[in-house]
Amino acid sequence: MFVKGNSVAKVTEMGCWGCFGFCFARKPKRLGKPNLGLRSNCSQESLLYDDGEEEDDCSYNGDVTDTGNGDDGEYCTPVKRSEEVLKYRIENGLVCREIPVKETPKVVRDEDEDGNKMVNEYVREYKIGSGSYGKVVLYRSRTDGKHYALKAFRKSHLLKLRVAPSETAMSDVLREVLIMKMLSHPNIVNLIEVIDDPTTDHFYMVLEYVEGKWVCEGAGPAGGLGENKARTYLRDTVSGLMYLHSHNIIHGDIKPDNLLVTASGRVKIGDFSVSQTFEDDDDELRRSPGTPVFTAPECCLAPTYHGKAADTWAVGVTLYCMVLGKYPFLGETLQDTYEKIVNNPLSLPDGMNPMLKNLLEGLLCKDPAQRMTLQSVSEHEWVVGDEGPIPRHLCWCRRQKLQKEAPDGNAVDTFT
Repeated sequence: MFVKGNSVAKVTEMGCWGCFGFCFARKPKRLGKPNLGLRSNCSQESLLYDDGEEEDDCSYNGDVTDTGNGDDGEYCTPVKRSEEVLKYRIENGLVCREIPVKETPKVVRDEDEDGNKMVNEYVREYKIGSGSYGKVVLYRSRTDGKHYALKAFRKSHLLKLRVAPSETAMSDVLREVLIMKMLSHPNIVNLIEVIDDPTTDHFYMVLEYVEGKWVCEGAGPAGGLGENKARTYLRDTVSGLMYLHSHNIIHGDIKPDNLLVTASGRVKIGDFSVSQTFEDDDDELRRSPGTPVFTAPECCLAPTYHGKAADTWAVGVTLYCMVLGKYPFLGETLQDTYEKIVNNPLSLPDGMNPMLKNLLEGLLCKDPAQRMTLQSVSEHEWVVGDEGPIPRHLCWCRRQKLQKEAPDGNAVDTFT
């Protein structure tokens, strides 16, 4: 459900489920002092979640982390490359969805017979989220009667809001749209429609409405969610994130607030406002988006980092929150938080399940080269439990590729 928490491939061939190497976790060595270049007096609250609540001038995602590394000329290069890659994929039909996103070039703002505000066929019910880019509002379609979450933006605001020396918030939103146009997976929030009228200042993303609760409110309840529920949520999160990585997409802001739970208990990854893409197997990125307390140590120490490993670290922090109900590394200030992320050893209870402890140590390994990969996580003893390894999703583009390769034109379903 889109609500605000109370606390906290190659370009020419988008392959699925490529090779994910296995790395054993080892005890992390103490790293040098982080090269942060960040303000050190921000509130502890801003390290955890959104701090904007204005009606039209807010972002649905959490705080964006800029490590301050790199000069202005290099800062926006990965973003431009990301947009170029996305446009190339879309123009060449390299999109992993059977049903394309509907594109509507006209906005009709009206009222229904009861005086409720309307946007085209959608009737407004109530606001369910906000941040520094726009607001999220629950609407009901008069066409099919279903509920949808509409992310509403003002283009003039996005163009004025600078998120980098050579980039405005408009770039982030357009990139989010391009990324979501490509995706279709049971563990990812689905983009239904984009409403963009060139004659108005209004811009809307119509998203599937996930009616459920956050994975955990804030860091989580005292004592955590329990191993069984945490395992279920983790399996869904890893399944969705592996799908993204196999399509050369880095989410960039994995955290409990961006993991939505359906009424049936399925987790869906949402909010791609800081996501990026990469070419071939080179997932080295420069801009380090995300929420501070979920930021990987390498993002604090160097001008570049590898997106997959950084996403995996955030999965580890999220799992820690789910099972222990608190954050592994949190200081009073931004500077202090990064110091702890880089240098403090991971602290786990003595009585913790040894398999779960091993998994957390592997996910929260300070050295990204030694950190567990998502593939190894999916096969880990604690994750497998009684359900077996996380199933591989036979996605649309993979299915199409198999059908072309099959002698009889029928895809062989080798995925579960």
